[in-house]
Amino acid sequence: MQYQSFEELEIYKLAHRLCEETWEIMTLSPLSKDFRLKDQMNGSSGSIMDNIAEGFGRGGNKEFIAFLSYSRGSCCEYRSQLRRAFDRRHIDETKFASLNQSAQNINEQISRFINYLKSSKRLGPKFDNKK
Repeated sequence: MQYQSFEELEIYKLAHRLCEETWEIMTLSPLSKDFRLKDQMNGSSGSIMDNIAEGFGRGGNKEFIAFLSYSRGSCCEYRSQLRRAFDRRHIDETKFASLNQSAQNINEQISRFINYLKSSKRLGPKFDNKK
């Protein structure tokens, strides 16, 4: 299946949902007053989805794989920040577990997608009409 936009990708949809849930805790919990951590979590959760979008927009699988790797790194960074938010009692154990599981799932999905792209004979849309 060929996707026409990054918004169609399941990994993007999952990353977007995580970003939205993170925004909710940033605005409705004590995290709202921990300005540095809040900004870091806002940045890392946004970076997960932004790197998926940017990599898709490059049009080549090698570049896409590189940006998916950055996205995976941002996902790990987010999980570390999430741990700090939990340790500082900004979020409860249930919310921590839920968001952490979502981030782990996104990481696994990105890894599977990277493996798919690596095994694909198609080089990416920018190479489709070149002979």
